[in-house]
Amino acid sequence: MELFQKAITVKLSHKDKYLVASDDQVSVSLARDGSSRNAVWAVEFAVGQGNTLRFKSCYGKYLTASSLPLRPGSSGRKVLQTISARLDSSTEWEPLRDGFSARFKTPSGNFLRPNGGLPPWRNCVTHDTPHRMGTKEKILWDIDVVDALPKTPMPSPSTLLRNLSFRNFPTGKAPPTLEAPKIGK
Repeated sequence: MELFQKAITVKLSHKDKYLVASDDQVSVSLARDGSSRNAVWAVEFAVGQGNTLRFKSCYGKYLTASSLPLRPGSSGRKVLQTISARLDSSTEWEPLRDGFSARFKTPSGNFLRPNGGLPPWRNCVTHDTPHRMGTKEKILWDIDVVDALPKTPMPSPSTLLRNLSFRNFPTGKAPPTLEAPKIGK
């Protein structure tokens, strides 16, 4: 996704609540305070995996789609911060753009989902498959690029002039002109 091509760090939010790495260095949650370092995620491209990304927390741990249920019997699975010697597909997220927002899909087809409502769902983050049409709006995340690779700067006029090559013309001779040749005199 072109939005992430130059992104170094990002913040992900849903309805003015930010995805944050909890201080326990294991869980993730939603918080209104997007100014903390816990709301900033480093972007890494999964090598050889096409369009998939990894998000690394301020603790150096990856946003991971676990197989642990949020509650027994619920379809939502916990999203955690983990570190592993061998990165696998549980840390990979495919961004799917939807206007100015994006959905993040796991290789197994689930989506990163912010949850609201009553506890234990309030401010927790799961991965799940949206079952109803209205649920699809609930898995949209706004992306704020915090740090990005610099754009290639335009060269200064003096650099452009320096790079023009007038050295190809013999010394003492004027460069060729674009005048039409004179015929028949």
